[in-house]
Amino acid sequence: MDIKHYMQDLGRQARTAAAEMARASTRAKNDALVELARLLRAAGAPLAEANARDIAQAEAAGLAAPMVDRLRLTEKIVDTMAEGCEQLAAMPDPVGEITGVKRRPTGISVGQMRVPLGVFGMIYESRPNVTIEAASLAIKSGNACILRGGSEAIQSNLALWKLVRQALESAGLPGNAVQLVETTDRAAVGELITMPAFVDVIIPRGGKGLIERISNEAKVPVIKHLDGNCHTYIDAEFDMDKALRVTENAKTQKYSPCNATESLLVHEKAAASFLPRIGAIFAAKGVEMRCDAGAKAILAGVANALLADATEEDWYTEYLAPIISIKLVASVEEAIAHINQYSSHHTDAILTTNHPNAMQFIREVDSSSVMINASTRFADGFEYGLGAEIGISTDKIHARGPVGLEGLTSQKWVVLGDGHIRG
Repeated sequence: MDIKHYMQDLGRQARTAAAEMARASTRAKNDALVELARLLRAAGAPLAEANARDIAQAEAAGLAAPMVDRLRLTEKIVDTMAEGCEQLAAMPDPVGEITGVKRRPTGISVGQMRVPLGVFGMIYESRPNVTIEAASLAIKSGNACILRGGSEAIQSNLALWKLVRQALESAGLPGNAVQLVETTDRAAVGELITMPAFVDVIIPRGGKGLIERISNEAKVPVIKHLDGNCHTYIDAEFDMDKALRVTENAKTQKYSPCNATESLLVHEKAAASFLPRIGAIFAAKGVEMRCDAGAKAILAGVANALLADATEEDWYTEYLAPIISIKLVASVEEAIAHINQYSSHHTDAILTTNHPNAMQFIREVDSSSVMINASTRFADGFEYGLGAEIGISTDKIHARGPVGLEGLTSQKWVVLGDGHIRG
């Protein structure tokens, strides 16, 4: 296969489809999303078969357990994908919305209209549900997209993509609005990220190595986050039951997502009461605790605790595994300073009953999502009511945090006049 020629063909087809999607009616886009939800729920056996082939190949290749876990299309995941499509269909269409209209002294009215970005390229690893999240957001936002999933999920992605095309065409929309790169040749990625004539933005979603490569080599804008080193901070004044429940969920509900807590900060005044209890929960679940000296001394008495000394590198690390770093701090200011130094600026949470400390935390922590008394696992487009997310952005320009419909649109200025001229 001539990869360059193949990718340029996809680009041309996407650009043509993008023009059609930009003028598509809200009803047609919603019809496609509702039909896609129906197709997903009806495709249980074929999807399961395709997914089983990917999982078997991944296990045979020795892929790490967290990565294999990301491949799975369970019945719950499929239903969540379908529900996300329906949620998007029920949401207002942002395209064409004019806001901020103001009358100027000259008599003209000036406002901003929300418009699709055009064509986005999506490069992602492992999770096949991203195929549906990206496709559904592209449909509702009036964009076209070119999807390049990981080779480990190729069969699952192909099966899902066929449902997307079927849904688009059933609503009278161009099937090429969502295209999947059908080759696993890595050269396709190099072409996709260097086609500014056809692609308006690239969204990588995967490991740090992939995202660094895309950021360094792309010739089009990139919406990205490199990793998810998320923190949970237990303040001096806190509710024990809530803190235990939230911290356990934030770390152990699932180890592989980028919004799982990787570092636990505990105020010195809370440590003696909180650490032995959360330590017992972690010990029972086989979570290794990499601690500073103060935390390790308190946790030493916990039965079956897996303890190790934390290194400087641990404070920076996204484990994606049953490992957590633990540090004692003397104040909310020290917690904020630690997070701003070591965090990946993804998601960080405070557990406290002290309102001023909570407000200080959410003002001063420089992350894309900051939480009070809630699990970091909520940092997700679906949970935020966006219908689905295209990814998480830790950039500060254009989009930040979970990127949903508005993150896939831009705004242009519109001027309304009646024969006005500038004097």
